[in-house]
Amino acid sequence: MTYKIALNFEDGVTRIIDCDADERVSDAAFRQKINVPMDCRDGVCGTCKCRAERGAYELGFYLEDAMTEEEAAAGMVLTCQMMPKSDCVVAIPASSLACKTGAQKVAATVLGVDALSDTSYRLRVKMAAPMGFLPGQYVNVQVPGTDMTRAYSFSSHPQADEGSFLIRNIPGGVMSGYLARAQAGDAMDLTGPMGAFYLRPITRPQVFLAGGTGLAPFLAMLETIANTGTYQPIQLVYAVTKLADLVEMDRLHSLAGLIPSLTITTIVADPDSGHAKQGYATNHLTTADLCDGDADVYLCG
Repeated sequence: MTYKIALNFEDGVTRIIDCDADERVSDAAFRQKINVPMDCRDGVCGTCKCRAERGAYELGFYLEDAMTEEEAAAGMVLTCQMMPKSDCVVAIPASSLACKTGAQKVAATVLGVDALSDTSYRLRVKMAAPMGFLPGQYVNVQVPGTDMTRAYSFSSHPQADEGSFLIRNIPGGVMSGYLARAQAGDAMDLTGPMGAFYLRPITRPQVFLAGGTGLAPFLAMLETIANTGTYQPIQLVYAVTKLADLVEMDRLHSLAGLIPSLTITTIVADPDSGHAKQGYATNHLTTADLCDGDADVYLCG
C-alpha cells in the first residue's frame, strides 16, 4: 500500500510524496529527489527529527540521545525510522530550498470563468498533472499574458482532476481584468501549494469564519470532510458585504446534506439587505458558538 506524505517546509512550501507502507519517509523523500535533513539513517544522530502533525505511523529503532520518549509521545519523529500506516503530514524544520526542492509548478488550462456576482468570479482549470495540496492551502496563479502572479486558495477537493478558485473582482486589478476577458483554453501556471492554513485532524468542535471569497479554503475543507466524515459539530459562519455576495450557496447546502453535523450561518453587513442576520460576524458570535474556547477556530477573509 502507498500513502501520501505531505512535507511542510519552514518557508511555507508543501511537497506531497508517495511512501510505501514498508518504506521509511526519508527514503521515500530521497527517492523523489527531496533531501530532507539526514545524517546517520540509523536512528542515532537525531538530525532528521521532525514533527508529525497528522497521521498514523510506526517508528523503528532509535537512541534516547536522538529522540526522547517524551518527544516521541509529543509527536516528534525521526524520518529515517518513520514508516506510515496512513496518509501523514510532517513538518520539516528546514526550507524547501535547503532540501534541494521548491514549490511545484504545474501547467494548467482554463476551463471556464463564472461570474458569481458583481464582486466575485469562479475560475476553473484543468491541471496537466495532479497537484496535491492540503485542504485550505493556496497556490500562486500566473496571470496569462504577464509575468505576474496572484495567490488564491483552492476551493476544490484536493484529489479532484480540476482545480477551482474564488476570486474577488477588484476594479482595475490585473487578475480581475484578465478574468473579464478569459477564454477557455488559455494557459497559465500554478506554483505551490503553500501555507500553514490547512485543516488539522478534527478532534473537537470546528468553527469556520469566512469573509467574502475567503470562503474558498473552507469549501476545500468541507469537500474533504464530506469524504472522510466526522461526528464533531462544524459551524460555518459566512459573512459578506452585500446580499449578492453570498455565492456558492447551492454547493454549501449540498455539502451540508453530506455532513450532518454542519450548520451554516450567513451574515450580510448591508443594513438594507433584508437578510435575517445583518452587521458583522462579531455581532452574532457568542461564547457558546465558540464552545467556551474548546473548539478549533479557522478564519479567512
